[in-house]
Amino acid sequence: MKITRETIVPLLKPRDTHAHKGMYGHALLVAGSHGKIGAAVLAAKACLRGGVGLLTVHLPACGYTVMQTSAPEAMVLVDGNAEVFSSYIDTAKYTAIGVGPGLGTDPLTQKALHHLLQQNQHPVVLDADALNILSLNKEWLDDVPENSILTPHPKEFERLSGQSGIEAQVAFSKKYKVFVVGKGAGTCISTPSGETYINTTGNPGMATGGSGDVLTGLLTALLAQGYGPLHTCMAGVFAHGLAGDLAKERYGEAGLVAGDLCEYVAYAFKSLTQ
Repeated sequence: MKITRETIVPLLKPRDTHAHKGMYGHALLVAGSHGKIGAAVLAAKACLRGGVGLLTVHLPACGYTVMQTSAPEAMVLVDGNAEVFSSYIDTAKYTAIGVGPGLGTDPLTQKALHHLLQQNQHPVVLDADALNILSLNKEWLDDVPENSILTPHPKEFERLSGQSGIEAQVAFSKKYKVFVVGKGAGTCISTPSGETYINTTGNPGMATGGSGDVLTGLLTALLAQGYGPLHTCMAGVFAHGLAGDLAKERYGEAGLVAGDLCEYVAYAFKSLTQ
């Protein structure tokens, strides 16, 4: 099934006239490591533009000032380690969790991620180094909560599953009962029941570092607001691609960078709700 504007518009929830921030979820992003705090910033900005009520970002101490300066709307939970994710987190109060952008694969990080997966029973969004850690510890795939959302690019999926292609992606979704967002031209979503959905927005300008971090933040925002995993995937990839299409009109394909997508996510949702 192709995902189009006509598919997405009916799925979007209108904002309540008497809304308050508590109505739109509290997201947690676990991201960043020394030298990769920018990935955490991109994910955080996209999450905020995605409409979440509250956002907490857990990151190593080296990223504290960067995050507080770059995304003052986000709260920051500082890890016990200065450079990598290493701490065990109580996730009970969060309505959605996104893990992976810029995380690194340090042994301490691997251990902390495994603990998070084991003690959290709700769906999570896993991207980037969270997927790379799972590739190094494939037995942990059984600990990923059902209906979680995994967002690999082709090489990440190949490392994760040992295979490639849509058929392999569908088989993986069914085996582990997860949604897989296979990123790339014509992003393909596969579901635990074996269905596939192909996105119709986006352009080659989005093939740039950080685009996936933006998608992670956006998906986490939608999941936190109470969208189910399938609708989160569908609305997230469509709005992400639409943001890229709108940014392309201003910057062109060659000049487009991931930070532009954060800004244009807001315009993408505006265009979908008018």
